[in-house]
Amino acid sequence: MKQGLIRLWVLLLAWPITPLHADTPGQFDNYVLALSWSPDYCASRPDDTQQCTKRLGFVLHGLWPQYTNGYPESCSTERLDNRVKDQFSVIYPSPFLIRHEWEKHGTCAGLSQAGYFALSAQVKNAVKIPADYIQPAQPFKTSIAQLQSAFNKANPGIPQTAVAIACSGGGRFLQEVRICLNRQGNKAMSCSASMQKQMQKSCRSGDFLVRNIR
Repeated sequence: MKQGLIRLWVLLLAWPITPLHADTPGQFDNYVLALSWSPDYCASRPDDTQQCTKRLGFVLHGLWPQYTNGYPESCSTERLDNRVKDQFSVIYPSPFLIRHEWEKHGTCAGLSQAGYFALSAQVKNAVKIPADYIQPAQPFKTSIAQLQSAFNKANPGIPQTAVAIACSGGGRFLQEVRICLNRQGNKAMSCSASMQKQMQKSCRSGDFLVRNIR
């Protein structure tokens, strides 16, 4: 009896465990467009002269395939072609970011390298930045609801429920705006409950400071 239990235990240990998601290219639920607030990044990384000497506001962080809960990452080991890198690095605030975005997120989109970055540029350029966030000379306070409303007014096709916000400094500063999109990247959709929960946890009190551009 004891030997039988041992054999059963060994078999269970050797049995392959199927992950909830296999992180397979092209298998995801929707996209998130992440637009980072450059003055916040540069407050902690002033040594990044490639980005932080350009007086930038919202910049492309990435276009990320998402699951309803969580996200796939590093779905293949396909290396970024240098010709694609040279062609599309301009859409990011600094050249080094494009390789990271391809390896972690782009490999999960199920698109060619050029196709993924062309879609990233198209989606990013389709979003109109609210006037108050274009070259603000002074810092100002806002809230989750106010920032969501500002993006909705500037982009009537983006409902407030499609805009999620990330904060830094324990919820004190605007870090990033994330816009939830369908699988084709051509229509805004409400963010998942898990992303809304992340937003509330990140921004805590609901209002925060928008650092000015220097």
